[in-house]
Amino acid sequence: MSRRLTISILIPCHNEEKMISACIDACLAQTRSADKIIVVNDGSIDKTGDILRSYGEKIEVVTTPLATGNKSYAQELGLQCIDTDVFIATDGDTLLDRHFVERIEHDFQEDESIAAVSGYVKSMPHNYITAYREIEYAIGQDVHKTAQACLGFLLVIPGCAGAFKTAIFRSHINFDHDTLTEDLDFTYKLHQAGLRIKYDPKAISYTQDPATLSSYINQMRRWYSGGWQNLRKHYNIVEHPNAALELSLTYMDGMFFSALFFFLPIISVAFFLKLLLVNAVVCVALGTYAAIMRQRIDLFFYSFLGTLFTSINGWVFLEQFVLEIVMRKRNLEWFHPERRAMRSPAL
Repeated sequence: MSRRLTISILIPCHNEEKMISACIDACLAQTRSADKIIVVNDGSIDKTGDILRSYGEKIEVVTTPLATGNKSYAQELGLQCIDTDVFIATDGDTLLDRHFVERIEHDFQEDESIAAVSGYVKSMPHNYITAYREIEYAIGQDVHKTAQACLGFLLVIPGCAGAFKTAIFRSHINFDHDTLTEDLDFTYKLHQAGLRIKYDPKAISYTQDPATLSSYINQMRRWYSGGWQNLRKHYNIVEHPNAALELSLTYMDGMFFSALFFFLPIISVAFFLKLLLVNAVVCVALGTYAAIMRQRIDLFFYSFLGTLFTSINGWVFLEQFVLEIVMRKRNLEWFHPERRAMRSPAL
């Protein structure tokens, strides 16, 4: 029998009065209790501080007088309070499945060589935008991330569903605060250090995704901007023996098909219309798969909006390439979408 690990949960939050109670309640309702729950109140000006104080000694709270402006600064402060073997990184708008801590302990005990665990993210249902994001999550994790795990190169440990060995994190990952996607930065650093990451689709978290098109676009801008920032920062990641295929699919093919989607009408309208038809058929097929796997019929109907979201994603992908790579206009402005008070199937 492996020894019992000590495990902390680290939650950075800023103005999360609508979600932070549900987030903490999910952490307290775990089948395997966390040894510590550390919440970093990053300069909140709403009722977040009052809510956190109501939990008393059930949680540890670190408060910054002013917002740091970047999630990684808050995480860095919280890490100073962690003395456990492992810590779980999640967000104030996220609810961990009640078996999450149990799964994480099992993963690290089962294979002591792994340095980190990547969990599985599901989107809380709300409207057509969150439904399409759930389709993206289903395909991205059931297909792409499963393939990445087989190849030995997970592209990213999600910021709302990741776990790390504390000692390894401190020795191999430092907080540079120079990208918008700190989770991708952490993942690349682990790969460059030759450390192993495990993907556990049973370690599930439920996150609150943007519910308006403007918020969706801003989130995609942050993700794609951070992606280009990290690729430029960790350019030698391409030397990783298993990185070439996934990075080429993500960036080279992404560039090609995004450009094709917007410039093809100039060359041939007829061929462009055929491309739209093929894209629509593929989107519906993916939506059908997601609807079956999630047992949500609404995902099938919303999959007909796939061409719209494909065009949005493609445009933002090219936009951020021009800004981050061509013009070198690094964007470090953190986007904080409006929250909704809700509970998750996890509870």
